[in-house]
Amino acid sequence: MRRAYISIGTNVDRVRHVRAGVEALRAAFGPVQISPVYETGSVGFEGRTFYNLVSAVDTALPPESLVACFKAIEDRHGRQRGGDPYSDRTLDLDLLLLGDCVLESGRLHLPRREITRHAFVLRPLADIAPDLEHPILKQTMRALWAGFDDPAQWLRPVDFPW
Repeated sequence: MRRAYISIGTNVDRVRHVRAGVEALRAAFGPVQISPVYETGSVGFEGRTFYNLVSAVDTALPPESLVACFKAIEDRHGRQRGGDPYSDRTLDLDLLLLGDCVLESGRLHLPRREITRHAFVLRPLADIAPDLEHPILKQTMRALWAGFDDPAQWLRPVDFPW
């Protein structure tokens, strides 16, 4: 078993889709650890604000199977594919880390590059696993967040109605 860290994001019917994403992960994997929820601006396009968080599950599945599972969950919740990759999303589930796995295979990269590029990924990951070491950079998520400096990327905690 390895710990998988998954980002969850939505900017369409946000409360419903965050809840649905967490419940779908719980149904597929059992116990789910979740970070605080943050409201964030859209990145790469002008759109409605997002709710973002990071979850963690324990799994024996390989990365490709996890990604397929996440895509199926997204599809069940109305995710539209094939259009502009920078657009509104009902539900977005991205595999960030899987244990200490380092992988470059087609479109699948572990650890996911967005960890160090986007506040909406790094901040909740640092909340949920502050002492987790990035398998390539060999820095903890806490240290990576402390060194993150992009004032254009805002986020604010949400008092989420679980």
